[in-house]
Amino acid sequence: MPEHFSNQSSRSRLSTQNDPPVDPLVDHCADYSLQRQRQKGQAPSLQSPFRAIPGAFVFVFSAIFLLNSTCRAESEHPNVLIVMTDDQGYGDLSLHGNPHLQTPNLDDFAHSGAQFERFFVSPVCAPTRASLLTGRDHLRTGVSGVTRGFENVRGEEVTIAELFRDAGYRTGCFGKWHNGRHMPMHPNGQGFETFIGFCAGHWNSYFDPPLEHNGEEIQGKGYIIDYLTDEAIEFIRTDKDKPWLCYVAYNTPHSPWRVADEYWNRFNGMGLDTKAQCAYAMVANIDENFGRLIEALDQNTAKETIVLFLTDNGANSDRFNAGMKGRKASIDEGGSRVPLFIRYPQAISSGTIVKPIASHLDLLPTLAEFCSVKIPEDVRERLDGTSLVPLLTNANAPSEWPNRTIFTDMYRTTRPDHFRAAVRTDQWRATIQGDSADPQRWELYDMVSDPGQQKNVAAFHPEVVTELRDTYLKWRSTIDLDSLDDVRIPVGHPSRNAYRLPANEAFLRPEVGEGIRYTGDTAAGYANSWITDWTNTDAFPEWTIEVTEAGRYSLSLEYTCPREIVGSQLRLEIGDQATSVNIPKAFDPPLVPKPDHLFSTNYQDKSAWATLEIDEYELEAGVYPVRVRINSLAGERGIDLRSLTLTRARNSN
Repeated sequence: MPEHFSNQSSRSRLSTQNDPPVDPLVDHCADYSLQRQRQKGQAPSLQSPFRAIPGAFVFVFSAIFLLNSTCRAESEHPNVLIVMTDDQGYGDLSLHGNPHLQTPNLDDFAHSGAQFERFFVSPVCAPTRASLLTGRDHLRTGVSGVTRGFENVRGEEVTIAELFRDAGYRTGCFGKWHNGRHMPMHPNGQGFETFIGFCAGHWNSYFDPPLEHNGEEIQGKGYIIDYLTDEAIEFIRTDKDKPWLCYVAYNTPHSPWRVADEYWNRFNGMGLDTKAQCAYAMVANIDENFGRLIEALDQNTAKETIVLFLTDNGANSDRFNAGMKGRKASIDEGGSRVPLFIRYPQAISSGTIVKPIASHLDLLPTLAEFCSVKIPEDVRERLDGTSLVPLLTNANAPSEWPNRTIFTDMYRTTRPDHFRAAVRTDQWRATIQGDSADPQRWELYDMVSDPGQQKNVAAFHPEVVTELRDTYLKWRSTIDLDSLDDVRIPVGHPSRNAYRLPANEAFLRPEVGEGIRYTGDTAAGYANSWITDWTNTDAFPEWTIEVTEAGRYSLSLEYTCPREIVGSQLRLEIGDQATSVNIPKAFDPPLVPKPDHLFSTNYQDKSAWATLEIDEYELEAGVYPVRVRINSLAGERGIDLRSLTLTRARNSN
């Protein structure tokens, strides 16, 4: 797709100077609403308060009660706008002392509601999103990584979108999903009625991006963040008679390092490295688009809307991070401490500062309580988070708030005996990296006296290390880690006819780099990678599919190859059924030029791919391995392989 450096969307700075002051009656109404929520949704009688009151008082008390009822009606099912950015660190805000970056809209917004001093997420993308959506530790949801299916939230998990949809809310998701591209893990299968964006862990096109709308390909216009903002605003302004939940998951400042020149040029001459300059330019664009979202809420809607802003992990490069140790993917403070700002005029006073530690696990139960959304008891019992409503609405709550423990675990199925984890309390951060959880391997930091983690004090507090280690191991023992290896691609969901098996979700045998690899500068096989350098005839990609609807399916593959590879023979296997095919023709398109400020092979695209139809297969419901093998090579290497697709035959049941 053509890419350019223009930016057409309108922008304006959010201002809170003219916002109406918080009405004491609104505060009272919010308190009343919360009390009612704590009564499990049982509405008080409209008659009992007045039956014994003489007529002279009926009017006065009735008027007060009607005012209260009006406020309650407004606050009972408020709208919810969640804005989360991708790889924006705690220090990527002028509010937090960044010396290079100005974020006036986000700064103003932070002051208009509550700011959390110590809010934590996971150190990388998909785990944070899984916990935000479910209120559960990401490992419990099936998520243990960011690619090859390890990012998928299991279809049976109950998400915030499903809860709110079932409570009568319109639900929309705009931007990066990164918790499964296949139904029922797709946003439409997890409760979002409207989805515009992409399901991968990153996107290669930031200008005029090809995206999807509820499973159908669409063509975005302009810069991707501007376009997503336009679509979210359209959703917000549609059907105002129903409350809505709008999840805007911006995919910047995640790489690739692409942004319009007008933002890039603002940071010229500051002595910044390329990554920092591009990240700040992208955050400047985010700030303006966030301002547009807030301005889209007219005065009445704004009062009836809970707005949250947070980021998904620490900064994705070595740049200003408010003195914290670590960045994205780190188990230290800088990897998982992020901003959280919440505005809800009917219940949260401007200038509220929340000091106790909290995490992304807490947002689902918090929003459900504010919005009077019922959480079924079996779902509530599985939640790992707790409602933060008392901290947000009661000035005395912090003194009564229990001590909490927040766990970080970077468990990988490829290294099941390796520990990369952290335990955070209000005072301590204990970290472990190694092949055992021996107490001698742990580091301990006093985050009150040493927020920058300059001094490991484990030797001075062995009893604290032992306590936190034991707490962590007890928590970890409650998770079925063995189940995380079982990554399957579902085939047969009734809402789809075609089921794509992308190259990056294949497992390469015998190993990556042994005569077969993914494109990119790592061995990971990230979101848009394809299979290349296939020189070993014993090497092959393998997917595991679970057919949920028996029937006849046709198989095709997307490939490219130069002329000298024509005539190579492949063998396609689904379970014990196999078909051999010859590569019939050359197809060798060029790579698409990209407007990168810093080039990376992780974000390349080819201009087109050839499709080769293979055969039809009769598949019963069940689990099958799918493999592509090389029978013979006509040249020195095999095809470049982008994907396989199984399509339900028209006459299939």
